[in-house]
Order: sequence, then structure tokens, then C-alpha cells
Amino acid sequence: MIDILIVEDNTELSALLCDFLRAEGYTVSTAENGEKALSLFERYGARLVVLDINLPDINGFTVCSKIRQQADTPILIVSCRTERQDKLDGYKLGADDYIEKPYDIDILIAKIKGIFKRRYKEDTLSADGVVLNLADRTAIIDGKSVDLSAKEFDLLALLIENRGKALKKEYLFNTVWGSDSESEQQTLHVHINKLRTKLGDDSKNAKRIVTVWGVGYKFV
Repeated sequence: MIDILIVEDNTELSALLCDFLRAEGYTVSTAENGEKALSLFERYGARLVVLDINLPDINGFTVCSKIRQQADTPILIVSCRTERQDKLDGYKLGADDYIEKPYDIDILIAKIKGIFKRRYKEDTLSADGVVLNLADRTAIIDGKSVDLSAKEFDLLALLIENRGKALKKEYLFNTVWGSDSESEQQTLHVHINKLRTKLGDDSKNAKRIVTVWGVGYKFV
């Protein structure tokens, strides 16, 4: 599952916001229209959706309604439509907040952090001596605090969320680095090896993150 899905047809604005959020340690994917947004959400899920209303195909209100029909994921509407009725429509469809454009990016990020803190403050993942706090993004392994990079944390969280299930390399890469990432898939292998070291795993005889040949990896 990705942290944030940005649905915005202004590619420059979307890229700018994406860069700021990734610098804060979030995993981010972007969609320039409603259909792609719904497809990405159905495939990967998201912990937060930042949603524009004026999209080139279906409008953001429809996207908001369809997401809300299948999940209680927080939805933050960001739109140049400032009429009172637009805001009311957004809230009625299940949006958690509505911000007018143009916005101060620092304020937007503060609101995003606030949503994560409120919604996920109690959220932890744990398996086989590994405890991940999704709110403050800290890791405890075998009773000791361990520093993980943003990507290491996201990758380990994804594997633990799906423990016992073999995940394809393409799925892991697209979910953690984003479908629009310019990184190479080889970086996935590098991060897996770094995680194994921090987990105390021998890469040749891994006990927690194992290689499923021809498929990818799984946390056992």
C-alpha cells in the first residue's frame, strides 16, 4: 500500500507536491485523471488521497464517491472551485478536508501530517520480532530500535502486511517507488539486502525475508 495518491491533472503541480512529500518520507503515486486514479487505488490502495476536482475525464466528486464506496481512506480535496456548494458536496461525499487553490504547500503538508497522525497514531505492524510504528515510522527489531531509511521502512511494511504471501518484484517496486519512479528495479534487490542485514538475516539462508524464485520475495 502506498502512503499518498495524488490525483491532479496539472503535471507540474503534481510533480512539485510529489517531490515535497517524498522528501518527507512518504511513498507517493500520481494520477492525472480519474480513471487512472481509481485503477491505481484498486491495485495498490493508499493511506491518503489528495484529490483535485476538475479532472479531464470523470470529475473528482465522482472519484471521491467511488473511493468512499470501497474504503474509509482519508480524502483531502484540493481545488480551485471555491463555492460554498462545492465544499458542501465534497464533505457530503465523504471528503475529510477541502483546501482551496492556490495553497501554501507548507500548510498542505502540515494538514497531511495531521491526518496521518490522527488516523494512524495507533497503527503498528508486527511479525516475528519486528514492530513497525506507522505513525512515527520507527522500527524495533528483536527488542532493539533500528534505523530504517524511508524506502526500507515502506518495503518492510509492505512485506509484513502481506506476510506469508509471495509478492512479485514488479508489485513491490511499483508500490514502494511509485509507478512513475525513475529508479531502476535493481534498487529493490539492494534494499532487500540492506533490510536482511538489519534484520540479522543471512542473505544465503534468510529466515524472515525469503526469495521466491521466479516471483519475488515474501516475509515468513
